Amino acid sequence: MNVGHFPPPKRRGLIVHGAIILVLTIIAVVAFINLSRADVGPAFLISLLALLLSFAPIPFLAYRAYSLWRADYHMDRDSLAINWGLRVEDIPLTDIEWMRPAEDLTNPLVLPSMPLPGGLLGVRRHPDLGVVEFLASDVHKLLLIATAKRVFAISPENPAALTQTFARATEMGSLSPAEAKSVYPSFVVTQAWESGLARYLWLTALFLNLGLFIWASLIIPSTPRIALGPQFVGSALETVPSSQLIIFPVASLLLSVVGWIAGLYFYRWERERVLAFIVWGSSMLTSLLFLLAVLFIITTPI
Repeated sequence: MNVGHFPPPKRRGLIVHGAIILVLTIIAVVAFINLSRADVGPAFLISLLALLLSFAPIPFLAYRAYSLWRADYHMDRDSLAINWGLRVEDIPLTDIEWMRPAEDLTNPLVLPSMPLPGGLLGVRRHPDLGVVEFLASDVHKLLLIATAKRVFAISPENPAALTQTFARATEMGSLSPAEAKSVYPSFVVTQAWESGLARYLWLTALFLNLGLFIWASLIIPSTPRIALGPQFVGSALETVPSSQLIIFPVASLLLSVVGWIAGLYFYRWERERVLAFIVWGSSMLTSLLFLLAVLFIITTPI
């Protein structure tokens, strides 16, 4: 029997996640522009909070969209593989106890938190089934896969076809014993943390960003105005409110978060781990350059 691919429905989920990311990005950009122009006061704090709160979910939603785009369920005579972003579950067919639609349950499933279209992810406990892990995109096409460890809720585009393929594969028997495999996104972080170089780059970038935030917060109340922007020889020195210094720690933090996530993406493969260290090193260097930029600005005589 050939390998059968049964991907989940993706279009609606990708559209929803893309629209939310676009709206949050627009809010973050507008808040960043307002932050760079506001004086210290309520407008400044509102712009800062709007920027942080709108940007914080973007990496999370971007990962969910990427996971949905790459999501797939595929089955052969030996195993059923569930791929959802960095989450991988390889289940030997001999470990599958039964497979049935979720609509057959007497007690309905409780959906995980943030049940957006294209992102039904998480773990719930069911009174009859025990632990149920959701790796699905469509609540109307949920198919339950029971193993001795837990029950998986998936959503192939054609649940009936996957069920029939499982029945045929079970009748034909396994060609070779398959080993169960579970990979979680946290495994990549844990694996990278074991590297001394990765820990050094992460912690250095973290302390640079914390130091930059603390330093800027101390400078802003004590220094009314600063020289920011291009200055030309012979022209009058142009100054701006010191509150605009907050641009530097905010931009440094945002770039560091993006760099950290991008590095984790490359770290998954042994042959591309050097790219992960390059990205993390670049993030650390960028934070250092922002710190030096603030030092240069406050030492410029007005």
